[in-house]
Amino acid sequence: MIKILVVDDQALIRTGFRMILEAEEDFTVVGEAADGEESLTLAERLSPDVILMDVRMPNMDGVEATKRLVESFDSKVLILTTFALDEYVFSAVRAGASGFMLKDAPPDDLVSAVRIVARGDGLIEPRMTRRLMEEFARQPTKDGRTPASDLLPDLTPREIDVLQLVGQGHSNSEIAQTLFISETTVKTHVTHILTKLGMRDRVQAVVFAFESGLLSAGGNE
Repeated sequence: MIKILVVDDQALIRTGFRMILEAEEDFTVVGEAADGEESLTLAERLSPDVILMDVRMPNMDGVEATKRLVESFDSKVLILTTFALDEYVFSAVRAGASGFMLKDAPPDDLVSAVRIVARGDGLIEPRMTRRLMEEFARQPTKDGRTPASDLLPDLTPREIDVLQLVGQGHSNSEIAQTLFISETTVKTHVTHILTKLGMRDRVQAVVFAFESGLLSAGGNE
């Protein structure tokens, strides 16, 4: 069973998500939280696999809650928001969220997203991938990290090819077909890329592809 914690300051939205999720045989909603502070308390007690996280909430917003959850627990955070482009969303992904979706996504897409995030992959809703990544490309790095472009030499030419395709939103099977290699080989390359760059999942890899200049905001280079 995939254990899920729903975090949103609106009770009606929490109830709606619970109804959608608990219709799945392999899902169980173990708790609901109305703000970030409560999510931390419940995460420690309930050990959810996936946390559906709103970003704009009282007491502690979803950005700060995501940062603390990722630092302290193994739970994966899936951001759900009403706003297509929002500074809270950018910050939440940087804080360690494993996925990002709009709240008006079809129920089947939400169910699929939970499963993707639960198994350790990252996800950004297709409608928002390009716009979100373009915004990341324009955001200056303010935390003193090594510039992303300085890390590119750590990757082999083939790993760079794979990273470009990951950044363009392609699945492992699509990458395999494009590069004429097996899907297992693609998975191995992705694992090596994440390890070399010190990244947790594909969401961070996509951000890196833009921040490093490997992909441009004007198009897929």
